[in-house]
Amino acid sequence: MRFLRQSLTGIFLATACVALLLYAGQMIFGAVQQRMSVEHKAPPPRERIFAVNLVVAKLQSIAPELIAFGKIESRRRLELRTPVAGRVVILAEAFEEGGAVTAGQLLVQINPADAQSALDRSDADMQDARAQERETGRALILAQDELAATQDQAELRQRAFRRQTDLKSRGVGTAATVELAELAAAQARQSVISRRQAVSQAEAGVDQASSNLARAQIDLETARRDLADTTVLAEFDGTLQSVSLVEGRLVSANEKLAELVDPSLLDVAFRISTVQYARLLDENGRLLSAPVRVSLDATGADLSAVGVISRDSGAAGEGQLGRLIYARLGAAPGFKPGDFVTVSVREPVLSAVARLPASVLDANGSVLVLGAEDRLEKLQVELVRRQGDEVLIRGVGLAGREVVVGRTPLLGAGIKVRALRDEATVQPQAELIELSDERRARLTAFVEGSNRMPEDAKKRVLGQLAEAKVPAKLVTRIESRMGG
Repeated sequence: MRFLRQSLTGIFLATACVALLLYAGQMIFGAVQQRMSVEHKAPPPRERIFAVNLVVAKLQSIAPELIAFGKIESRRRLELRTPVAGRVVILAEAFEEGGAVTAGQLLVQINPADAQSALDRSDADMQDARAQERETGRALILAQDELAATQDQAELRQRAFRRQTDLKSRGVGTAATVELAELAAAQARQSVISRRQAVSQAEAGVDQASSNLARAQIDLETARRDLADTTVLAEFDGTLQSVSLVEGRLVSANEKLAELVDPSLLDVAFRISTVQYARLLDENGRLLSAPVRVSLDATGADLSAVGVISRDSGAAGEGQLGRLIYARLGAAPGFKPGDFVTVSVREPVLSAVARLPASVLDANGSVLVLGAEDRLEKLQVELVRRQGDEVLIRGVGLAGREVVVGRTPLLGAGIKVRALRDEATVQPQAELIELSDERRARLTAFVEGSNRMPEDAKKRVLGQLAEAKVPAKLVTRIESRMGG
């Protein structure tokens, strides 16, 4: 009985569990069917609003700046060459690379012994020529006197002949006497001819003596020039470059010794494109005398100088593009010939243009402006110039409009936006940092020991380093030089 009762209890419990499981499955199946039969309605779409930075387009007159890279050159250069060959016996102390010399200073002296001997011989020849000229002059005077005496004798002989002829015609004289008088007159005329030949020879001697004197004078001047050519003098104040000479060396004629450069007369040569060159021409096609500014970054201090465009090259140059422009610089302390500099040229003023960030313009030459109901509108503009990260543009209806800065592919005409005017007008400030005492002392010592920095620039940098906070850009520049 006990076994039967436990068996029935187990069967009852098993049946109850199966029934509960079936009931639970039915409830789950019904819930799934009810969920699947419910119709899902999409929520109403909402318009997406983008936040954009805006800047106001203000039309104004702006002088664009053309940026190029150029090289500093000297307008006054002189090659020092030896006109004569010989041994160098004197060499100036300043005759070295970078040596400063003054006008008229003796730089090189070549052994003048041979040139002095040639000058002495030419001087002796000159004295001989002058003596010969005096001798021939005296000989000419004597020949002329003898000619005058012979002519007087010939005239007397002729008068005697005429007298004998007259006496014969009156029957007083004889034929023999007349013949003797005629023969004497003929001999006198022959003597005159001989004396004339002597005068002619004396005149030829005078001419030859004059020619010899002129040749001797030329030889003497040549010898003096050869002697003067043994010394090389500085033609103007300047510095020496490309020096290749030592004392005692044998040099040949026309050998290059060095170059003399005037560091106070500087030009900057820079190459620009043909389109940029056309902007610097006036209505007559002549190059404008536009102002320029050159700058050179040197040990954290920017060296700069101003000048004006003076000329352009006569030809484009073989294998070159664009045009080579030369600008004449004024006072340019710290600059040296050969420096590679940045050149900024001020172009003619453009009127009615807006200066905006370059990110406002797309590839099609259009900008997005804020329209009614905070929706964007597309406006076609003309790109006039690019100025680094900015552009100069103009267009109809652009004045006073708010233009989108930092365009993205998601923005277009008709898009509703949220304007961020404050962020668009924030100007970046120079980053200032605090220096430790050790770091400040190290930077100060480096600047004070720099020989390439002008005194005014050095004082300015030291003043900035003495402040509580120093521009981070300045510190980076100085430390980069220290590392190099």
